[in-house]
Amino acid sequence: MFWLVWSVYALVIGVWVLMQRSAPAATLGWLLALAALPVGGLGVYYFFGPQRLKRLRNKRLRRHQSSRLRVSAARLREQIPAATARMHQVARLVNRTAEFPVSSATRMDLLVGGDRTFDSLLEAVRAARHHIHLEYYIFEPDRTGTMLMEALVERARAGVKVRMLVDSMGSKKIRRRFYAPLVEAGGEFAFFHPSKIGRRLRPVINFRTHRKILVCDGRVGFTGGVNITDEESSRVMDCAYHDVHLRLEGPVVNWLQTVFLEDWSYALERTHPVEPLDLDSLLPEIKPGEFALQIVTSGPDNRLEAIHRAYVAAINAADDRVWLTTPYFVPTEAAMTALTNAALRGVDVQILVPEKSDSFIVTAAARSYFDELIACGAKVYEYRARMLHSKTLVVDDNMAFIGTANFDYRSFFLNYEVCAIAYGLELNEDLAAQFKLDLECARLVHYDRKQRFFPRLGDSVARLCSPLL
Repeated sequence: MFWLVWSVYALVIGVWVLMQRSAPAATLGWLLALAALPVGGLGVYYFFGPQRLKRLRNKRLRRHQSSRLRVSAARLREQIPAATARMHQVARLVNRTAEFPVSSATRMDLLVGGDRTFDSLLEAVRAARHHIHLEYYIFEPDRTGTMLMEALVERARAGVKVRMLVDSMGSKKIRRRFYAPLVEAGGEFAFFHPSKIGRRLRPVINFRTHRKILVCDGRVGFTGGVNITDEESSRVMDCAYHDVHLRLEGPVVNWLQTVFLEDWSYALERTHPVEPLDLDSLLPEIKPGEFALQIVTSGPDNRLEAIHRAYVAAINAADDRVWLTTPYFVPTEAAMTALTNAALRGVDVQILVPEKSDSFIVTAAARSYFDELIACGAKVYEYRARMLHSKTLVVDDNMAFIGTANFDYRSFFLNYEVCAIAYGLELNEDLAAQFKLDLECARLVHYDRKQRFFPRLGDSVARLCSPLL
């Protein structure tokens, strides 16, 4: 009787898992786990297994932006006369996968460190006169978070429309008493994917908004790796994370605004009626700037993996250098192949990761890839000063990525992420200079380094979990 029940269970569960059409390795792993652990495995799969999420694009919002799509390709050619065919291909790929064209910025500032970032955020918030939109993975009710919240409350009381969206898991320490003053002052607050059972037929615990976005008056925008937490502030903690962020002005801010507005509508649609938005004031017409940029997003609602494809395409397009900084290095097979191919054809491939990240298993999994990279000619460095949290990519001297996406499975496939791609010298040079500076606090990993058997075995075991990290 037991074998009959188990066989029926295995057949039903097998069909369910197979119909998700996930990567073969991940599908096989889930099938084996569910077969070996019929009860516990089913519970884990129910909460954390692959799902298909569907989100409708805001058609009115997209129509409002459609008139600006036609000039995107021409703008890249005008602003970067020397742009290579491969750069245009990357820009076209992003436009096809994420539906965001090349835009421009009138001003672009690289912010190094949490303190400089927080100062710039507060300055923009205090100067806002019409609206302030925030979306964050981590917003802590600590000293740093309280300072920003007080500024938001003050602006809301002054009549500025404040909308605040935070991830329910990343910002789980936030309680109603923390954001109540903002709501009482006329602001709006929402959690992205609340984790309470019963809100959906199947929970979406595994799908988080990892985005960090601030938009003020539709004219000043921020994105990058810095969360709102004391862990990013050296004024509060001596061992604060090392991170970078980007401040933008110009038409490209409209596309950061678009990302926020679609996430805001999606977060509220199941619980609150979404009020019609005044798009003319939220997405103002701004004269093009001299810096060519493109926003790219990805998430479990878009199976085209826009950020993953953009990273791989940019690495494949490199002729001279690929300098990658990431706190979590758990590459997909395609990304690993792109890196090793680049190194083998003579491109200067350098990868900077933390010596110890805030996740033991991710650190172990990352180490398992080092030997293959080094054998192909890449250089791997471990940052030793403190926790490295920057997420950047420098390609040749004309392309640069900065944003929220780590170089790992979770950012490529599970999280909602956002990155800015800059075409041209300016941000590329700034990030390259910062990369060189960071190397002064790092050590080169050697192929013939001494490794004890059990730590090496642990790294290999952690690598098996790569698709789940």
